Amino acid sequence: MSYYSRHVFFCCNQRDGSRVCCNDRGASALRDYAKQCVKALDLAGPSQVRINQAGCLDRCEEGPCLVVYPDAVWYTYVDQADVDEIIEEHLRHGRIVERLRI
Repeated sequence: MSYYSRHVFFCCNQRDGSRVCCNDRGASALRDYAKQCVKALDLAGPSQVRINQAGCLDRCEEGPCLVVYPDAVWYTYVDQADVDEIIEEHLRHGRIVERLRI
């Protein structure tokens, strides 16, 4: 059994130059927001959910992205409402949010 039931990695890569990157679209702030929400919902901790920062996940062109393991589900998001939906549907209830899946 895994230490966490789900491990969420937010791409927070910051690229130099003109290449698109997740951090230019607010990824770090939304990762911090997700961490706070998961803690407030008492979903954080061993055998539950862990929210982490990742380096480049190499899908930045599709919008800011995150991946949920062990489910191997990739999402894009644009705002707190999208993150709330991922937390509520996927992390709390195990239902993939198809409209945000990449």
